Amino acid sequence: MSIKYSMKKYLLSALFLAVILISCKKEITPVTNTSTETEANTALYDLMKEWYYWYNYLPEINPAGYKDPYELMNVLRYKPFDRWSFVDDYEAFMAAMQGTFVGHGIRMGLDASNNVRIVLIYKNSPLYSQGVRRGWIIKKLNGVDLAPIFLAGDAETYNQLIGPPQEGITNVFTFVKPDMVEVTIETTKAKFDLNSVLVDTIYNLSTGKTGYLAFNEFIEPSTDELKASFLKFKSNGVKDLILDMRYNTGGILEVARQLSSYISGRAEADVLVKCIFNDKKTAENNSIYFLSANDYALNLTRLVVITTYETASASEVVINGLDPYLEVVLVGDTTNGKPTGMNVWGYPDRTPKYVYAPVTFKMVNKNDFGDFFDGFPPDKYVTDDLSHDFGDTNELCLKEAIYYIEHGAFGAKSIYPAFRSRYFTEKRSLMDNAYIIDNRIF
Repeated sequence: MSIKYSMKKYLLSALFLAVILISCKKEITPVTNTSTETEANTALYDLMKEWYYWYNYLPEINPAGYKDPYELMNVLRYKPFDRWSFVDDYEAFMAAMQGTFVGHGIRMGLDASNNVRIVLIYKNSPLYSQGVRRGWIIKKLNGVDLAPIFLAGDAETYNQLIGPPQEGITNVFTFVKPDMVEVTIETTKAKFDLNSVLVDTIYNLSTGKTGYLAFNEFIEPSTDELKASFLKFKSNGVKDLILDMRYNTGGILEVARQLSSYISGRAEADVLVKCIFNDKKTAENNSIYFLSANDYALNLTRLVVITTYETASASEVVINGLDPYLEVVLVGDTTNGKPTGMNVWGYPDRTPKYVYAPVTFKMVNKNDFGDFFDGFPPDKYVTDDLSHDFGDTNELCLKEAIYYIEHGAFGAKSIYPAFRSRYFTEKRSLMDNAYIIDNRIF
């Protein structure tokens, strides 16, 4: 990827599109200083012809013939493989990179019994402080039954009901708690910082102490959160780890590098991921190496990862990058399949302000494997159990992961396809990415 910052040069992106964050001042390199949509379109088209990974499949078009860069990108994207290249509002993108969120701070999903449930809630969200947790049934939103909307996959109606991501918008939720008590809560959307570590806990299993980390996104605050979690694991003698990334659509590659280093304890000379650009940009090809992390590294020989089809980008970098070095076992559903990365250019000197993020490279592991556009299938298919909270050992995916840790194999035969939940989230889809600047992940 390439969000330029200070002396750093390129940002890389993985999977859905993972967001890259940096702790220092961020500076996106402007595309050009122009003031018309035609010039903005032309700038995008010129970038794509030079940097796009599939540049040789670009159509011959007149960029001035399209309304704006959003419309143009949709035409230019190479549909057989590219689900991720995007144009975004400059200010909104920068806010997302820093983990700033506006909303109720929840993700909802439809379970196998057609109940809409809370599948994720951030600790700083307005509803969390009122006791709402994963597993609660959402019976109605503003008096409207949500189940038919989810069954129909009607995102437009859902978005109209919940309203735009703006502070001050109030909604009324009718919940059914785990004890089957119904409660109505009126809550207002607010701006808050996301937490990427949802749960970190330790289980005393028959095989010893096993850590459980529910990790939801690779964002700037993740750095300190991961340090705290792995210091806890290391100081308590954790010998195995269950990494829950079932909804982790990606983020900053530097954070993926940090997480992989804490898990494996590999040497700084070992390659985590290689970034391969198009044949015009071979000079940009580079490798990302593990970090020295002695104070936090668990030095594991195996890792169990809980996944769904939303596990993407930087999450898949961790899975694919660690695979040559240790046993990586997947429980849940097939991952999303995004073995590509992106450079990011800013176009801030006009109104509206844009960010351009085309796919510009492919990511492979130490053994040069990276063609996983169909995702990584799990070793054990298990339905995402929305009725239990993260860390609850009765939750089906976690229960199977624990069984594997204790027995070195799975119990009952996989059921495929496992029930695949339908999710709606307040999180902007463009946060589903992973970006790298130089050999760093932000």
